[in-house]
Amino acid sequence: MKKSIHRLVFLLSPLLCALFVCAGAADLLTPDRLMLVSPNDEITPSPLPLSLSYTEDRAMPASSDTSEQARYLDARLMMLGFFPVKEVSIELTDRKIVAVGGQPFGIRLYTDGLVAASTAQVCTDEGSFSPSEEAGIRGGDVLLSVDGVPLRTNEQLSAAAEKSGGKPLSIEVRRDGKVFTCTPAPLRDSVTGKYRLGINVRDSIAGIGTMTYTDPADNSFSGLGHGICDSTSGCLMPLLRGEITSVEISSVTRSTCGAPGTLTGEFSSGEPLGSLTENTERGVKGRMKNAPRNTRMMPLAFKQEIVRGPATLLTTIEGSEPEEYSIEIEDISYNDNSSCKNMIVRITDKRLLDKTGGIVQGMSGSPVIQNGRLCAALTHVLVNDPSRGYAVFLQ
Repeated sequence: MKKSIHRLVFLLSPLLCALFVCAGAADLLTPDRLMLVSPNDEITPSPLPLSLSYTEDRAMPASSDTSEQARYLDARLMMLGFFPVKEVSIELTDRKIVAVGGQPFGIRLYTDGLVAASTAQVCTDEGSFSPSEEAGIRGGDVLLSVDGVPLRTNEQLSAAAEKSGGKPLSIEVRRDGKVFTCTPAPLRDSVTGKYRLGINVRDSIAGIGTMTYTDPADNSFSGLGHGICDSTSGCLMPLLRGEITSVEISSVTRSTCGAPGTLTGEFSSGEPLGSLTENTERGVKGRMKNAPRNTRMMPLAFKQEIVRGPATLLTTIEGSEPEEYSIEIEDISYNDNSSCKNMIVRITDKRLLDKTGGIVQGMSGSPVIQNGRLCAALTHVLVNDPSRGYAVFLQ
C-alpha cells in the first residue's frame, strides 16, 4: 500500500510542479484588477485556461443591475477550472469607443502660480548669496503669492522684488501638496543695480505632442501619455489654463544611442483646437472645440486583453497626417498602477527606423493598437536604445 502511495506521489509530483509554475505565470500575466463588460466574459486572450469563480452567482448581464455592489465584484482566478491562482477585483463597465489619434498638436500651458526651476546666486558688493535658497525655497516648489497677491507671471515677482527695496517679502509656497510661507529679502545686484530674489521661475511652457484619442460623446481628448514637467526641476507643471493648436511637422532630428531625436513643427496661427483641463502624470486631458472629422473609431482595450507580441503604432513624422507602423510589445507590467511605463515596445518597421532612428521626442501620446483595439499610448524613449520605449495603459 505504501509503495503504491509513494508511486502515485512520484507520478503526480511533476504535474503538481507544472501546475504551480503555470499558476505563477498566470499571476504575472493577469492584472489584480480586471475590467469586464459582463461577469460572464472570458479572460482572453490568455495562453493559459483561466476562468473566474465568484463567491455568489453573478451569471447575469452587467446592465441588469446598476448598483455599486453589482459594478464592483470580488472573484478568484482559477486555472483549469479547479486550481486557484489569486484573488482579483472586478469592475463591470461599458467598453468605450473612441476616435483614434496619432496627429501632432501644439501645447501652450500657463501655470497656476510660478514654478521654481532652480535657485540662483545674486552678486552683491559683499559676495554672492541666494535669498530664496536661504529662506527655504528650492527647485520644484510652486510660488503661489507674494504679499497676498496671487502670482501669475515672472514679471510680477521681479516687480515685487524691486519694489521691496530689500525688505523681506512674504511668499506663499506649495510643496508636495503642503502650503507654507517663506520670507526672503531681495538683494541688490551689483551689476544691474536691481533687487533680486535669486530664483529662476517659469510661468508657461510650450511644446509638441501627439493626440492619443478623442471621445466623440463629449469632445474630450487625451494626449501626450506623460505629464508636462519643468525641464530643470522635473516637477509636474501646475495647470492654470492651456490650449492646443494644430501643428505641421516640418523636420525630424533622428534618434541615436544616447541622444534622443525630436520632431520640429510649426504651430498654427489660427484658432486653438481646444483647451487643456488636466496635466497629469499620465498625460494631458482637455476638450476639443469641435468634434474630430474623418477619424477612425476603435474600442479601448482592457489591461488583460493586451499581450506580448505584434502591434502597431499610429504616429506622424511629416505634415499632419498619421501613419501606422509595426511594433512589438516586448514586456508588460500588468499591476504597475503608479507608473506611465507599463510596457516596453520596440519599433520593428524599417520605414520608421530609417526616417527617425526609432522613437523621438514629440511622438509621446502616439496610440498603440493591438487586435483592433486601442490599448496604450507611447510615453518615453529608452535613451540607450531609441528603437525601444515605454507605453502607458489607457484603461
